[in-house]
Amino acid sequence: MSEKIGSAGEPAPTREPAATTSEHSVIPMAEGAASAEASAHAPHVAAAKGPLSPPYRWLSAGMYAIIFLAAFEAMAVTTIMPLVATDLDGLSWFALAFAVPLAAGIIGMVIAGNWTDRAGPLPSLITSAVVFVIGLLVAGTAVDMGVFIVGRFLHGLSGAAVIVPLYVIVARIYPEALRARVFAGFAAAWVIPSIVGPAIAGLIAEAFSWHWVFLGVIGLLVPAAAMMLVPILKVLDRVQGDPRVPWSIGRVGWAVLTAGAALALSLSKELVDPWRWIVAAAAVALVVVAARPLMPAGTLRAARGMPATGLMRLIVAAAFFAAEIYLPYLFIERYDFAPSLAGIALTGAGVSWAVASWLQGRLGDRVSDTQAVQIGAVVLAVSLVTVLLVAAFTLSPWLGFVAWTFAGAGMGFMYPRFSVAVLKLSPVSAQGFNSAALTIGESLGASVALAITAIAASAVAGGAFTTEFAVTVVIAFVAVALAGRVRPRA
Repeated sequence: MSEKIGSAGEPAPTREPAATTSEHSVIPMAEGAASAEASAHAPHVAAAKGPLSPPYRWLSAGMYAIIFLAAFEAMAVTTIMPLVATDLDGLSWFALAFAVPLAAGIIGMVIAGNWTDRAGPLPSLITSAVVFVIGLLVAGTAVDMGVFIVGRFLHGLSGAAVIVPLYVIVARIYPEALRARVFAGFAAAWVIPSIVGPAIAGLIAEAFSWHWVFLGVIGLLVPAAAMMLVPILKVLDRVQGDPRVPWSIGRVGWAVLTAGAALALSLSKELVDPWRWIVAAAAVALVVVAARPLMPAGTLRAARGMPATGLMRLIVAAAFFAAEIYLPYLFIERYDFAPSLAGIALTGAGVSWAVASWLQGRLGDRVSDTQAVQIGAVVLAVSLVTVLLVAAFTLSPWLGFVAWTFAGAGMGFMYPRFSVAVLKLSPVSAQGFNSAALTIGESLGASVALAITAIAASAVAGGAFTTEFAVTVVIAFVAVALAGRVRPRA
């Protein structure tokens, strides 16, 4: 994370919420610019009742479809990976197949953010889609695990990168009144594959082959991209970049270093003592140092406004996703649930996430971004405390089911507001950088928390589940304490 942007003397691409200019942020979003943007959207506000009403219908549908397909591919791999590893004689590469895309995504987001600020969202969006298709072809036709890992690298690189230009498109084309609802649609498009994706992937693998889980997506990606690109071409003047924003090779280098550290941290738990502790400590330190140039100034100290918003997303992602990994395992190991029944807890959270995202979008300005984050953080913390009590005292597993459903609702209620708040406070020439910082923080938060919970559990004899959930509760309490700092200075 970052208290100060820039490496080797590079100036910051964005500042504190009060928009000021810098070499990287040459178009401040001052009140006049914000008013001009609002005026530009004014003719559409009256006509548009929602993201799927004219004139946004096809653009919204295309973006939702792109996110749905990227999410489906990510979720489907979880189901078919045992088949892939067995078929390609790559069981020893199993963990690497999951860790590589996460690390590659950090690099992809940084490149996409810089490119989007320079050239607008369209070039990086098209390139990301093309690389994603290439990754699908490589993975779907792989005959050994090494080639499959290359495909997974391309998936992670492009699947993460595509999110950044989509965020910028929302900021440039949609009126502010609709943005929370657009991001609610993004959440639903990501959550639905978590509900249906694993089952569909399993059916495809059983009926045909695991190869078609990758190859079949290609045929759906082309029409989804067309639905999105055609409307953008009609308003091309509104999605132009700023060529005065320089290429930042230094930040790409820091992204590679951050990705390598995150990968090492993810794999450190596989090492024997004392190397797991040495590698994990070194990796965490390297993540903190290397990620600084990739985040808005003031992030590490939770400076009010955009920096604290990015840090909050990192923290709640760490708490939620680290707990999510262990919950089905708890139900299977301690309560003898079948895997399908244990997975219903995750399904419930997915549904509640989508419903809460829809609700916050409908509430609009009646609930401020700060209030939405505060409510969501409290709900998440209470839910995680309940899950911890279930694990510590072997309470009814159904209490854990209910608690996790509320945890999903808490995430869904606040998650879209992170994007809304950051784009609202971003200078036009730094929208790509700041959008990338949001998603990088989410990835780093989840990966670091997963590694820490695993290492902490291994250090406490007989503390399985209780230790892991206790770590996530501590993280969630930090989120509650910092939630109010999402509100920018007056």
